Amino acid sequence: MENTHSRVIAAPADEVGRLLDRLASADDPLWPSPAWVPMRLDRPLGVGATGGHGRVRYTVTAYEPGRRVEFAFDPRIGMSGTHTFTVEPDGPDRCVLRHHMTGRASGAMRLLWPAVIRNCHDTVLEHLLDNASLAATGDPVAEPVRYPLRARLVVRAATGRVEAVPVPPHASLLHAALPSPDLADAYAVRLHPGTTTDPREWADKIFRDPPRAVSALLRLRNAVVAPFGIERGDRSAFDVLASASGEALLGTDAAHLDFRASVLVEPGADGTRVTLSTHATARSRSGRIYLGLVRLAHPAVVRAMLRRAAINLSRPAPSVKETAPGVKEAAAQAPSSRPMSTDLPSGRSTG
Repeated sequence: MENTHSRVIAAPADEVGRLLDRLASADDPLWPSPAWVPMRLDRPLGVGATGGHGRVRYTVTAYEPGRRVEFAFDPRIGMSGTHTFTVEPDGPDRCVLRHHMTGRASGAMRLLWPAVIRNCHDTVLEHLLDNASLAATGDPVAEPVRYPLRARLVVRAATGRVEAVPVPPHASLLHAALPSPDLADAYAVRLHPGTTTDPREWADKIFRDPPRAVSALLRLRNAVVAPFGIERGDRSAFDVLASASGEALLGTDAAHLDFRASVLVEPGADGTRVTLSTHATARSRSGRIYLGLVRLAHPAVVRAMLRRAAINLSRPAPSVKETAPGVKEAAAQAPSSRPMSTDLPSGRSTG
């Protein structure tokens, strides 16, 4: 099988080549993170460096700085062959960035490649070429890649895996606010590189844009609690009260209970993760009854809110139509550099 994607970029080859040399680095400007698991190598880019992205593994077998990088697939993934990035001059102020893959699938990969992986591969490469054009010219492309359904589903499946964890000891604002809670739990999600690490931004996404089912549940809660002496909730309950050292603290005090939530962004040996922790203390009999009922739904609600935030913050770059006013008009005036293709707007694949 063969698969080729290329883009004419209105920038000198040396400039685009310098972008290529940063492939798989911590500040890689090309790979479309955080939507996709980043490319990582066990050493700086060069012959012999081994790594991959996700379960796709390969080794650098040729490297000409600023011009060409060749990777050989690890046959254990069910694919033998190579994939290569090249930068070719096309005049003093233009060049062609090309990715070419040739290989043979075996085992389960013979089914997975046409069913799922080729679709994701094409999407990743088109997004990478969009990133290269933007990084080299400073101008957004006129027709950015559109993620097809299968690619969107794969991104969602790989993002926002929430796990129950102990309340972090470093959530100092939370522990200081409610040191002896009646309810204490925490849930965490690991971040793809490139995802924001601002706890206030995470807090806003978690609490200001919950899943529809959670919003409906909160409306139902407000409709039924008043006869029992429990205050209705409003948006002020999710205002950020304080922030420090990677943590944002939210919450409110009510007649029936005190509630605090902590959003902590914390690096670790297995990567950066965001932990959403909750402390609540009952202040009355109705508060204790209410808290007992909340315990039943609370884990599912928190998991859903945190997962939705992780997915939203890991979405691909917006299309031109979704960017700031004026960008669409500027992009529309720029000539398109995409050649005709049989797959995506500037890709070609066979096999």
